[in-house]
Amino acid sequence: MLARVTRILAGAGVDAPRTEAELLAAHVLGVPRGRLLLADGLTGDQLARLDALVARRAAREPLQHLTGTAGFRHLELAVGPGVFVPRPETELLVEWGIARARGSAEPLVVDLCSGSGAVALAVAQEVPGARVVAVERSTAALAWLRRNAADRAAAGDRPIEVVEADVADPALLGELTGRVDVLLCNPPYVPAGTAVPPEVAGHDPAEAVFGGADGLAVVRPVVAAAARLLRSGGALAVEHDDTHGRAVPELIGADGRFDAVSGHADLAGRPRFTTALRRPEHVPSGAWQTGSS
Repeated sequence: MLARVTRILAGAGVDAPRTEAELLAAHVLGVPRGRLLLADGLTGDQLARLDALVARRAAREPLQHLTGTAGFRHLELAVGPGVFVPRPETELLVEWGIARARGSAEPLVVDLCSGSGAVALAVAQEVPGARVVAVERSTAALAWLRRNAADRAAAGDRPIEVVEADVADPALLGELTGRVDVLLCNPPYVPAGTAVPPEVAGHDPAEAVFGGADGLAVVRPVVAAAARLLRSGGALAVEHDDTHGRAVPELIGADGRFDAVSGHADLAGRPRFTTALRRPEHVPSGAWQTGSS
């Protein structure tokens, strides 16, 4: 059965056909993939269900939509139509952000363009003392974000705060101005017109994938928001397209309010995210003196 499913998925162009064959079979049987070969054989009804899922996967419907979940670091998140499926590459950005957040006793962390909540919920789970705020504007994505946030709170993680807002709003999170310790963002960044895999083109929301003609239409207001929200020394990390290895660091540097701007590669060695630290505000000489002697 697994060999047959693997052949079907390979013929459809799926990248890891054997792995996905095993994941689909394990999903139908209700067992972890690691225990698949210890499970009983499939019943007739289970085999029919598996065949139906395989046909949908061969049509390049995302595996995560078929199983209803996506793994991200130590989380299993609910995903489906209307929300971007989190990718393993983003785990590196989160790892960097978690390390920065752990440097503060009670860190305030903001996740912009939160989508399913993968970034925010991973931080909340791994930095239990953090206050985490997740911002999303899409009504469809917000439904998944709130569902995942409720599930994780029920599992015992510290609840996150979900805010419906647009990152381009100049008043975004105004009450947090100058207070945020870490700001993380995986925005839509693919340049318009770029060819993407069928799973992305047909199922991920376009507004969560494409970032305007140059891919930076959302990155620009994110940088401006970060400069306003972060405290002096606060940390920014923003994911970007692999063609933006110079563009995003230059954009952040040109803002003039950041130091230590650094690019980071993903596991394949491609430029994937950029980090920076909020520069302290310049205090003019003598500005501390007030009143008269």
